[in-house]
Amino acid sequence: MQAPPDITPYIGKLVSFRRDLHAHPELKFEESRTSGQVAAWLQALGLPVQRGLGGTGLVATLRGKGPDAADPARAIGIRADMDALPVQELNAFGHASVHAGRMHACGHDGHTTMLLGGATLLAQRPDFNGTVHFIFQPGEEGGAGARRMMEDGLFERFPMQAVFALHNWPALPAGQMGVRVGPIMAATNRFEIRVRGQGGHAAQPHTTVDPIPIACAIVGQLQTLVSRGVDPLDSAVLTIGRIESGTVENIIPDEAFIYGTCRTLGIATQDQLVEGLKRISSHVAQAHRASAEVIIKPGYPSTVNHAREARFMAQVMGSVVGPDNVHADVPPAMTAEDFGFMLEKVPGAYGFIGNGPGGRPGINLHNAAYDFNDDLLGPGASFWDRLARHWFEQGQQEQPGKEVRS
Repeated sequence: MQAPPDITPYIGKLVSFRRDLHAHPELKFEESRTSGQVAAWLQALGLPVQRGLGGTGLVATLRGKGPDAADPARAIGIRADMDALPVQELNAFGHASVHAGRMHACGHDGHTTMLLGGATLLAQRPDFNGTVHFIFQPGEEGGAGARRMMEDGLFERFPMQAVFALHNWPALPAGQMGVRVGPIMAATNRFEIRVRGQGGHAAQPHTTVDPIPIACAIVGQLQTLVSRGVDPLDSAVLTIGRIESGTVENIIPDEAFIYGTCRTLGIATQDQLVEGLKRISSHVAQAHRASAEVIIKPGYPSTVNHAREARFMAQVMGSVVGPDNVHADVPPAMTAEDFGFMLEKVPGAYGFIGNGPGGRPGINLHNAAYDFNDDLLGPGASFWDRLARHWFEQGQQEQPGKEVRS
């Protein structure tokens, strides 16, 4: 077997590209500059690029030189997300964000660059028997960009037998990777609870129905939904992130507003939490002569890896970082990821690549002091190169199917 292409000659260019993206972050569905830079790189490799999927998303296609490379049954997709977050960066290094209130606090700049590196290696030696679609997705951070690309015909226009994605993971040191069969990230719903009372003068509370203590009582009772309502062996998180009410100190308001999220690994548990939100909010409010309306804002489904694809991904990880550095049953995270939409449609897997420097955990995602670890660019690019090559060499021996999802 021929040795895989060497990423070393491209590292300097990849680092410069990644840091340029970091310095010029763009929020969901505003990634015009980013997608333009990505398209230019891919076109320089000689790849056809289709832009405009999901707004600012794009797909580039590389067909190998094998005898069956044009067969639609021998195609895979690899996805990277491109958008940044509305966060004010605290870093002072040379490639810090030049845009106030925007930064790449989740490493999407690194994900994009790793996939460009993988495309570069595959294009350098396209001696594989299949087709690779490189998917650069907008709007992962709350915009459901994966679903938007699918609505624009992603899988109809670019048929594929499997789809893969990778996220940097600060909890793992650089040089380690992780994946698992089954749920690897949680489903999430956002919710709003509107508590309606009757306002009045602060000096005459007996003539009012004060929504503020009622809202506080609801928040307190909601904590029992997980602690006393969910199987301890299951996983669920309910968080209240914001409470709003009132305008001035001496007026009791008419309404109070509660905002939060609920996250689970299973659909049944998510349904259970939603039912509990409505039940507790309504009954607590009624007990205090008020009313409560619960508005559910559906978020992302659980990201559930298919069994064969996840095991295949673990094998490829071992070829890059060594089997001892692969967590083949990595603990699932309660964060959410819209790649779950893609895995509901096409078999595939989603994995982690350690981002922590110096053998230690790194700064958390969505932190204003976060930065992607450039030491990952080489291994990440090599991983994508090997994943595609190994898929067409041995991954087709067991045809994946939707029935293998765990």
